[in-house]
Amino acid sequence: MTELATRVVRDDPEAASGSATALLRTVVGSVLRPIDGWMSAAGAVRLMDALGVPAATARSSLARLCARGVLRREPRGGVAGYALDPAAVPMLERGDARIFGERVEASRWLLLSLSFPERARGSRDRLRRRLAALGCGTVADGLWIAPAALEGELEAELTAAVSVTSADVHPSGSPVVAMFADAAPRGDLAAGLARWYDLPAIRAAHESFLARFGDLPHPLDDAQAFATWMRALDEWRVIPYRDPGLPAAALGPDWPGAASAELFRRLRADLEECAVAHAAAVAAPDRIPVSAR
Repeated sequence: MTELATRVVRDDPEAASGSATALLRTVVGSVLRPIDGWMSAAGAVRLMDALGVPAATARSSLARLCARGVLRREPRGGVAGYALDPAAVPMLERGDARIFGERVEASRWLLLSLSFPERARGSRDRLRRRLAALGCGTVADGLWIAPAALEGELEAELTAAVSVTSADVHPSGSPVVAMFADAAPRGDLAAGLARWYDLPAIRAAHESFLARFGDLPHPLDDAQAFATWMRALDEWRVIPYRDPGLPAAALGPDWPGAASAELFRRLRADLEECAVAHAAAVAAPDRIPVSAR
């Protein structure tokens, strides 16, 4: 498997929320690092059981994340368990920046022009899906737009894709990619956003998050905090990719983006520390959790 293909499988930015494997990725990304990057096999199954995932399904999801290079089997002290694969840490850190980073509404934009030879159609289609999953909007065939804040993230993605594709095709047929920074769209920005992005779907994601988590009773114990935080984080983590900072001023006064971001901030402040404490007690009871991210 090529380096890019390995990264695609591990990162999986197109993964939806809610499945057992998605929930496990959320658990791994949010509470495994603060408890020293390891959890017992039995503890991992217990954590997933708290999220309504049967033991057999949890074990299958653990095997999938091992196959995808996110976890690796690692016994400690004679206890079967799973450790975070060090190669997955950069992926988790990239996710942290997007999921937990300060929400900044776009004021400047990037334009990306892509041209791939026909024999590299598979690479082209894969890159298109990746760009959409990372928060790019479609202007026209081969032309994409994104907030300027995504420049570093997109540049790394494009460089990796072009490098691998060029190695697989004749140099004369290599892909051509151009990025134009600080583009200022002219005309009606609201109309443009409606063409470039699926605004109804993005609105629905924000409103679903608000409806599901906006009026929850305060958890009574760490176990309830863990279950609530994992569910909320799993649902939220895809939203900053679908809505990478679309400007509310161009979307109307009822655009729910700021409200859902504020709700997520409050939930994190209320629940994360207790959730990590519960994970430490269940999955690695002999370990003291470091401070939460």
